Amino acid sequence: MDIGAMAGAILACDRRALARGITLIESARPDHREQAVELISALRASGRQALRLGLSGTPGVGKSTFIEAFGMNLAETGKKIAVLAVDPSSARSGGSILGDKTRMEQLSRHPNAYIRPSPSQAHMGGVARRTREAVALCEAAGFDLVLIETVGVGQSETMVAEICDVFLLLMAPAGGDELQGVKRGIMEMADMILVNKADGDLLATATRTVADYAGALRLLRKRAQDPEGFPKAMPVSAYSGAGLDKAWDEMTRLATWRKDQGHWARRRSEQAAHWFGEEVRHGLLSVLEREPAKGILARLGAQVAAGEATPEAAARQMMQALGRPA
Repeated sequence: MDIGAMAGAILACDRRALARGITLIESARPDHREQAVELISALRASGRQALRLGLSGTPGVGKSTFIEAFGMNLAETGKKIAVLAVDPSSARSGGSILGDKTRMEQLSRHPNAYIRPSPSQAHMGGVARRTREAVALCEAAGFDLVLIETVGVGQSETMVAEICDVFLLLMAPAGGDELQGVKRGIMEMADMILVNKADGDLLATATRTVADYAGALRLLRKRAQDPEGFPKAMPVSAYSGAGLDKAWDEMTRLATWRKDQGHWARRRSEQAAHWFGEEVRHGLLSVLEREPAKGILARLGAQVAAGEATPEAAARQMMQALGRPA
């Protein structure tokens, strides 16, 4: 595989080359990983950056509908949009439906938009393990905005905040116990809460819900990297388009303020350090999947399952077998 040619094609925004590049970085084959690292290093010199938006929300809240309406609004103004949609993988089969392009029929056909669904592959945090690298490829291809859609709300969804510049939480009107359901973890990470379906009979309910979330956000925290008024809650309607332009204005205002204050560059440096640690951890786990560690791990696991050893004692033996104190 000619990595130099692929890098050149991606820099020229060749969609097929971009798709092949993302497929390459998502591969677990050792030779593909070496090529992926080479590709990312070759593209890094471009220095291109995009606004990275993370989007999470409860299943059924209308994330795909919102992305299509929001993306179409921006694409029509000439903005180039890349959507990286992460679909949950089956814990049994490992398969994913990857149906986001079908749900975003209009946006997927727009010349200024690119949609790439990826399986989560059971990776915690609502994002695929290689999503950050896919973002880097989209930036190198010249997209103005990269939107990362996660699999759904949960305490582990805060991982998406380690990828994006602005983190959006999409909620439904009359959430009620949803405010308790998402708990502090994801609420503390969100820069903006967008209450969707604020139209028709639900408009009044959505307005009250926005007020409830706004009050909750004021109680949670005020961060140094937030300008006055952030984090904030706003009503939007993916169906009618109401509030989408205003929401985009607030996103860009927040991103611009963070750039001007130096928070943007510092945060990206912190994110890079975080993902270095993640790569090291995954590398260490991969060692356990190879012999002789794999055989020792299987033997000790069988002992724990049979009740012949406690998990703590077996873990200590495993560490000692690897030559490391427990």
